Amino acid sequence: MDKRVRCAVVALGAICLATTTLTLTTHPTAAPAQATAARVADITPGPSRLNVVAGRTATVTGRAHPAIPGRRVALQRRAVDRWVTVARATTRAGGVFRLHLRTHRPASASVRLRVDDSRRVIGRLNVYRRTSVSWYGPGLYGNKLSCGGRLTPGTLGVAHKTLPCGSRVTLRRGNRVVRVKVVDRGPYVGGREFDLTAATRARLRFGGVGSLLVAS
Repeated sequence: MDKRVRCAVVALGAICLATTTLTLTTHPTAAPAQATAARVADITPGPSRLNVVAGRTATVTGRAHPAIPGRRVALQRRAVDRWVTVARATTRAGGVFRLHLRTHRPASASVRLRVDDSRRVIGRLNVYRRTSVSWYGPGLYGNKLSCGGRLTPGTLGVAHKTLPCGSRVTLRRGNRVVRVKVVDRGPYVGGREFDLTAATRARLRFGGVGSLLVAS
């Protein structure tokens, strides 16, 4: 074969080899990018039921974008220094999901949604029980509180015989909800578990002696 012809053939082969190599090395990079995108979700919470009486079912709905069916969704609650999964579901057509949590005992904790690698805090789950309460204040302003400080007309909190000072409780009356600290000891009247300060009573528009829903 003529020397010039051999050079042309060799050159053409080099061009083909370079083209093939380029094709092989560019395709694999697309798959990881698609996989990463599939694991990132924009979570939009929907109507949810997070305030329930113990024994009832809490419900959380929402939508994940991109709207890929079959994505795993978890409802998680905060437990001291970590998040614990309490309910699971998968997305349906359009990326919508619905989670159900059967509650068994009173509790109050922050909750979040997790879809693949994305997370979003959606509020506080309050599981209530009914309890008897009273209130105190007028005539006692200026007195020392068992947990520190002095009682004033604006003091928010409750008295309880045994809960640690500073621990929080959530109280509900109708659609009114307050979350306050234990600031004092009491009540010392039989059959009552909490004494509300006057300011707490006013926030709940509570009459005087009776029952409220509590979660702690």
